[in-house]
Amino acid sequence: MKIFDTHAHYDDEQYDEDREETLRLLNQGGVTHVVNCASNEKSLQTTLDLAHHHGFVYAALGIHPSDADEYTPAVEERLRRLLKDPKVLAVGEIGLDYYWAENPPKEQQQQVLLRQLELAREVKKPVILHVREAYGDMLTVLKSQQDVPGVLHSFSGSPQIAQEVLAMGYYLGIGGVATFKNAKKLPEVIRQAPLDRLLSETDAPYLTPVPHRGQRNRSDYIAWIIRAIAAFREEEEEAVAKALYANALRFFGLPQEL
Repeated sequence: MKIFDTHAHYDDEQYDEDREETLRLLNQGGVTHVVNCASNEKSLQTTLDLAHHHGFVYAALGIHPSDADEYTPAVEERLRRLLKDPKVLAVGEIGLDYYWAENPPKEQQQQVLLRQLELAREVKKPVILHVREAYGDMLTVLKSQQDVPGVLHSFSGSPQIAQEVLAMGYYLGIGGVATFKNAKKLPEVIRQAPLDRLLSETDAPYLTPVPHRGQRNRSDYIAWIIRAIAAFREEEEEAVAKALYANALRFFGLPQEL
């Protein structure tokens, strides 16, 4: 099984002691592509460095809503320049996060999101969207931005929200939560969505799937996520794996493989 991890954070400090060895073993074990997603100004460079150092690692660059107060004209100009790098496949991880009280104000998050959507339009790259406790406002934003392709990472909305998002042309990112017993809405979302609009992801080192929950996540654990998706859809696991892999290549504008 070839694995394309569409969302990971291997520049996270949890990998500081064994990052190079971890990535080497993953690549040898069938992980052919990883998109490492930046979240704050510091991680713009660490993410790009990883992509340049490892042929199978690519970058998504953006400012996470939790760090929206870092977004200044100087940061935007730096982001605009870095997004032109050929190893950068997307703008992300960007979005709205109303869960944490200490996050920047909603209005500031929305403005930073709109600025980065405009950047994505300018550089003609898709966006990787983070949404937490903010689906109403995100839908409002997306309805005015449907010319910017994107994926809602680690989708946690209802089947009704999923249908709205899919109708606007967006993809849904499915991660380790699909394997959790307490995932109430996600199984129905997975069953209803067209298979060609799903992407598989880890969010490593976070959201580790069962049976490895409680451990640090890694890209080859996507095999458990694919198994869960196939089971919910009552489809062959190998066919689902191939479809998800092709979806990722298509979404990021990479050549389809025979």
